[in-house]
Amino acid sequence: MPLSLDGVRMRVVSTAEGGEVNPETLFEFAQDGLVVSARYSGGKVRLGYLVGTMSADVLRFRYAQVDDSGRLDGGHSTCEIGRMVNGRIQLVEHFVWDSRVGSGTNVFEEADVKSVS
Repeated sequence: MPLSLDGVRMRVVSTAEGGEVNPETLFEFAQDGLVVSARYSGGKVRLGYLVGTMSADVLRFRYAQVDDSGRLDGGHSTCEIGRMVNGRIQLVEHFVWDSRVGSGTNVFEEADVKSVS
């Protein structure tokens, strides 16, 4: 059965130097067929959205966000999707800023529901 991100909450566990998301940033995903979206906030990010498409094991999306200083930024990403040994979903994101110089890799893991409440 194909993996679905619908209703999945994720946090970043490893952050690139040029990124703004961190373990305090919570992503809440929705999925309708191959279309994936997420709202995120926390840490340095006041509010962000991503929208993209997913194939069997790759998620491609564009993101836009406002940081805690009011700066508006955006970019695009490609993620490898997989499951960890404990069954939770993991995304390895390779991002490129379109609004400023920089790129990097972030690792997202499905959040433990108990730690999110």
